[in-house]
Amino acid sequence: MPLPTDFQFSQSSLQDFVDCPRRFELRYILKQKWPAVQTEPVMDFEHHMEIGTRFHRLVHQHVLGIPDDVLEAGIADPDLLKWWQVFLRYDPLKDLPHPRQPEYRLAAIFANPPLVAQYDLLSIDVGHTAIIMDWKTSARRPSSAFLKDRLQSHLYPFLLVLAGERLNNGIPFEPGQIEMHYWFPCAPDKPEIIDYTKDKYIKDQAFFAALINQINATPDGNFMLTTNEKKCKYCEYRSLCNRGIAAGDWQDIEDIDVAPQTDVPLDIEQIGDIVF
Repeated sequence: MPLPTDFQFSQSSLQDFVDCPRRFELRYILKQKWPAVQTEPVMDFEHHMEIGTRFHRLVHQHVLGIPDDVLEAGIADPDLLKWWQVFLRYDPLKDLPHPRQPEYRLAAIFANPPLVAQYDLLSIDVGHTAIIMDWKTSARRPSSAFLKDRLQSHLYPFLLVLAGERLNNGIPFEPGQIEMHYWFPCAPDKPEIIDYTKDKYIKDQAFFAALINQINATPDGNFMLTTNEKKCKYCEYRSLCNRGIAAGDWQDIEDIDVAPQTDVPLDIEQIGDIVF
């Protein structure tokens, strides 16, 4: 069964395939609905997801210039208020260059379907540097090894090299001009900064090309279950796949992705003329 006609590869969908090809098939190809909860306790996790989404929105509004006191006056949730005050106190934006582009989307026809990403914030010193900021609102700080291994840490700078020339006076960014910064309300003094390099770019180009080819070449019925059953604890399809019923504890999740991740596909005319 082919991918849907409006499908675009994001870090979320690619990570799903790497974690479990069967999950990718169920979620994106078959669009299977399954009622199993992803985590326990459910209400706590839903609350955490909600304030994570609202935190991203607050930072977006802050970057757009809405006064901080106006934003704070609208915060009723004590957990969100704590995150917001930590953000203002540590000010992870203070040394970042301008212009700053919050919730910025890029796409490129690197393969078929296209690659697409939504950045929490892009901070550009035109002609010099580009810093990718990403807000991580998990209950605890992920390890550096975990963050560096996630596909987001590869796809976001890779795609910025491919399609970011509009942010740089029409000149493509060099890989060495790009950094990826993760910032955590739960560990505000311990950001993760990942440099990008030409060598990483070359490896990422080969990796994403091979990965997408593998997905496109996988026949129906051959999207296999992961062999790492620990990943099943947080998957809504685990009972469908006979991988258990009980959900894992949400506070043990290292990466809670609450920002909008390309829910609405970009129109093909918005995608840069970048073909490989």
